[in-house]
Amino acid sequence: MDLYRLGSVSWQESQLIYHALPRLGLEGLVLLRPASPYVCIGYHQDAAEDVDLAACRAGGIPVFRREVGGGAVYLDGGQVFYQLVLSRANPLVQGSKESIYRRLLAPVVAVYRSLGLDATYRPVNDIMVGGRKISGNGAGEIAESVVLVGNLIVDFDYDAMVRVLRVPDEKFRDKVHKSLRENLTTLRRELPTVPPYEGLESRLVHHFAEVLGPLTPRPLPEAVRREAERLAVERTSDDWLLRRSRRSPVQRVRISASAQVIRRVHKAPGGLIRATYEVRDGRLASVDLSGDLFFYPPDGLDALAAALVGTPCAQAEAAIAAFYARHGIESPGVTPADLAALLAG
Repeated sequence: MDLYRLGSVSWQESQLIYHALPRLGLEGLVLLRPASPYVCIGYHQDAAEDVDLAACRAGGIPVFRREVGGGAVYLDGGQVFYQLVLSRANPLVQGSKESIYRRLLAPVVAVYRSLGLDATYRPVNDIMVGGRKISGNGAGEIAESVVLVGNLIVDFDYDAMVRVLRVPDEKFRDKVHKSLRENLTTLRRELPTVPPYEGLESRLVHHFAEVLGPLTPRPLPEAVRREAERLAVERTSDDWLLRRSRRSPVQRVRISASAQVIRRVHKAPGGLIRATYEVRDGRLASVDLSGDLFFYPPDGLDALAAALVGTPCAQAEAAIAAFYARHGIESPGVTPADLAALLAG
């Protein structure tokens, strides 16, 4: 398999390269670091709801929507990224999403253990040390490929992460800051001395090769760079970033005795999920679903929302379960009951 060790790259390249490879039908392992900070949001998130876009603009921090699920993250050169692109036909990506995560994250667990840390995999997609997260990961389907993206967290700017999130008040922001420090750790916090980035990358190469087979270092093909440049035109636009922005200043607006608009948020084991919907005469008249969840296939969440229109609120869970079965939906940590809890009317 091809190995692309790119070192420090622009923040755009740090995201667009793994979006370009699948569109060209190429497999490979990419290792890199972003040269400047940015915020990256999940495919299903509402940028205006989850990120303080004004604060990001004021601080000169770009915001990017990836084609992989999960939540908003602050990324910078304090993290070593690994990005693995595999064909959907590759045996390594067969089976449930949890089995794929477990299989492909085993090399990352091995890297942390080689540094003397008692790292463990925790479903769905975290690596833990001492009960605290030390690696963030996500997987998604792009074109005819399965993509795993993640990082070795060498250092982390907790203050910057809290500043870029959209929160209701400063008290809530303080709680988020405290929780981040208590539940997310770094190599600098865990080790007396951190190896240089090149050494960390070499460990990743060694342990990924144990799962992927021999890795052949290559320069990034010009075709990939051209495709990344093409994608940049759309994927750095406001239309792409704000495609899910449907902000409402209230959580419930009663239009009449038989019609109301409702906004609910529910924390499921697999992530925070949000629904904005209209109810007329006890039936769902329109539905919008978003959140920092993982949902496969990626377009299935929008399809589910459309399919629920006309469904009685009382029958939402049965309708969602039937949709899951009909379309082979996987949403690790999020069940039809979780989604139905948002649509109670």
